Formats: sequence, C-alpha cells, structure tokens
Amino acid sequence: MLNAISILLAFLMHLPELIALSNPETGSRLFPDVHWANVSYEILFTYFSTLLLFFLNIKIMRLNSPARELGWKRVTVTFVITLVVCNLLGKGFVFVHQYFDVPAITAMLHHYLHPLRDILITSIVTGTCYMEHQNRCSQRMLLENEQLRTENLVNQYEALKSQLNPHMLFNSLNTLYSLIRESPDKAQNYLQELSRVMRYTLHDNLAHTVALTEEMSFVRSYIYLLQMRYEENLSFDIDIPQAMLQRQVPPMAVQMLVENAVKHNEISNRNPLTIHIGVEGNSLYVSNRIQPKLSDSSNTCIGLANLSKRYRLLFGCDITIEENEKNFKVTLPLI
Repeated sequence: MLNAISILLAFLMHLPELIALSNPETGSRLFPDVHWANVSYEILFTYFSTLLLFFLNIKIMRLNSPARELGWKRVTVTFVITLVVCNLLGKGFVFVHQYFDVPAITAMLHHYLHPLRDILITSIVTGTCYMEHQNRCSQRMLLENEQLRTENLVNQYEALKSQLNPHMLFNSLNTLYSLIRESPDKAQNYLQELSRVMRYTLHDNLAHTVALTEEMSFVRSYIYLLQMRYEENLSFDIDIPQAMLQRQVPPMAVQMLVENAVKHNEISNRNPLTIHIGVEGNSLYVSNRIQPKLSDSSNTCIGLANLSKRYRLLFGCDITIEENEKNFKVTLPLI
C-alpha cells in the first residue's frame, strides 16, 4: 500500500511538468529547458523520499506497537519532523544536482512549487499513517469485542453450571421445606430471596458491567440463603463506603468469590467461617481464613480464571489473588 501511494504521489507532484512535456509550446514558457530525463529523476527522487518519510512516520508513531495510543501531540510532532526532513531531502537533491550533475528541473516555477509540494507530501504521508493507526485500532477493537462476546458466553455457561446446578437447587429446596414446617414466616422470606437470586442469575443482561450497589444487593440475597443453611456457623463482615457503590464490576463477580469461599472451606460448629468484604483504595476485596474441606477435590479455579479474563478484556487490568498458609484474598479493581 505504501509503495502504491508513493508511486502515485510521485507522479501527481510532478503533473505540471508532465503536462508541460506533452505540450512543448506552453511548457517552454512555464518550464524552459525541461526534458524527460529531468522529470524522470525528479519523480524517482520523490518516490524514494516519500517511502523514506513513510518509514520515518511508522517509527515515530510506533505503528508496529499493537496497543500504542496515538495522541494529537505525537501526530503534530510527527508532522513537523516529516516536514523538516522532506525539506532537507529536497535541499539534498539540489546539492547532488549542482555538484554531481544529476538531471533535475531548474525552472523558477518548479522551485516556487517546492514548499507547497513539501506540505502536500507531508500531509498525505502523516495523514495516511494516522488513518492506518485508526484502522488498526478499529480492527483490534472488533477483535476484542468478539473475544469478549465469546468470554461472556463461556462465563454465562459457567455461571449457570455453578450457580444453578441441581445440587444447589436441591439444598435450597431442602432448606425451604424445613422452614415451611418450622417457621412459615421465615420460609416466605427465604422464598423471596431465592427468587431474587434466581432472577438475577437467569436475567439475560447484555451489559458487561453492573453498579456495585446492584451486585451487592444480589450478594446480600445470596448471603441470606447461605446463612439460612449454615446458620451461625457462617458470618459476613461487609464494609463498603457509600461513595464506592456506584463503581462498576462484572456481573456476579463478588457473588462468585463468596461462593468460592463457601465451596472450598469447611463450615461447621467446630470451624465457623467468616468472610470479609471491604474496600482498599479503588478496589474491593473478599477474604477468608483457609480451612479446607477434607473431601474437597474440585479446586479447578475455573471461576477465577474466567473472572480474570473478563477484567483483562473489559478494563485492561487484572484481579489480584493473595494466598498464604492462613488466609485467601481476592481483590477486584472497581471501575
């Protein structure tokens, strides 16, 4: 593409001289003593200098860096440098013509047109590189959108598989059945919270992010179900400032971390579990003491891996996982 543009630009920049050659009577007045050899050397010089300017623009704009942002300051600096280099190349060609007798056009009109041609060549070269950058950004964005759409489908599948599997539904219905016999009032509240969890999980939400206040409303419903099942053996310490509730997170991100803590830790009278949910800086964390189940063999980290991929695709950042002998902690950036 750059080669084709350079050839076309070389001929267009010397179109007046080419027209003069085709009409000797008119051309002799505008460009006296013009010959095919002179015009040919000028066209070749313009072609090679344009290619050189293209490669210079590519280096300065760093077009080969896929994630490089290109601001107006860099474009302006590139334009100025290209214009200066284009002018120096023209003076270099004049020097070669004078001292090495290389054929060149010596007409005064040709020299008067040089500044205008330098500006036109610089504008076309820099503009072409800028549009190429925008085209690459557009293609990269389309690719990331496709990847995000694929990850979203995978995440929805994992959410349905892990949140609404028969085991969870069976436990919830068992708890509900017990409450109906023992405490109808509690059973009614339990059923209401269960319906909220089911509605949020099954809701076909096309948005890739939700407000933290909406996510925490869902999490509290999910916590209610867990506490009805584990009673005083499971407790939560939640401390989120009001100002942070409008920040954005991927849907079901916090809930998935809570479920991971419940799924992979022993919860009993002997070993009660406390899950901490709070904010540090611009991030939300979920942490708990490690007390692994003796029979737990399902620690595949699929949920955390999917959440990490969603963060990288959506926001260009990643979650943080910290684990030592006693505690496990996951930190989510709040957008």
